Amino acid sequence: MASPVAHAYDHVTLRNGFSYDCAHREALPDGRVRLFLSSGDSNYIDLPAAEIESVATLPDPPAAAKTSAASSTDVRSLLSQAGQEHDIDVELLASIVHAESGGYAHAVSRAGAQGLMQLMPSTAHNLGVKDSFQPEQNINGGTAYLDALLTKYHDNLALALAAYNAGPAAVDKYHGIPPYRETRAYVARVMTEFKRRKLQLAHQQSVQTADVVASRR
Repeated sequence: MASPVAHAYDHVTLRNGFSYDCAHREALPDGRVRLFLSSGDSNYIDLPAAEIESVATLPDPPAAAKTSAASSTDVRSLLSQAGQEHDIDVELLASIVHAESGGYAHAVSRAGAQGLMQLMPSTAHNLGVKDSFQPEQNINGGTAYLDALLTKYHDNLALALAAYNAGPAAVDKYHGIPPYRETRAYVARVMTEFKRRKLQLAHQQSVQTADVVASRR
């Protein structure tokens, strides 16, 4: 892994209109770039280098960048609680947060979607979310919205994810995943991340079981 490109903070703008303020970034061997959203090493998002449109150096770390990145432990706990309430796999919710905001509680898209699960203001209002930048409210609202979409599309995950990204009207219009490059890439990205997380979890459980068996011998 290459040495980090270090500045005070970088304002990274993506081709899809998303932007992040990151403490530093690293070029990965596979052609992606890792954006560290806070000063530590645990809160980051990996992106293809080609998705980055511009990088501007900020003179001083913005207050939001220092305080708005919710800790991964807190986010995991909130996702677990919301998942249990709506009977949705926590790894699926974590995959959506990863794709939507990279775990950055103050992420805002070009279209105006806000927070960890990127709720549009109108959607947030309909869900009773008063502050989309509050992790608990955002996650509860986003999970409830996903639950409603899964119900609408009879647990067809691909359609629910497409509707989460492009809106139910677009899915209904095309009677399936809309022919939008961004939406199709989004569905593939979330489902791939979900599969990766489930395989990783299964591997960890297998290793733990093997360790327990070995310790009893």
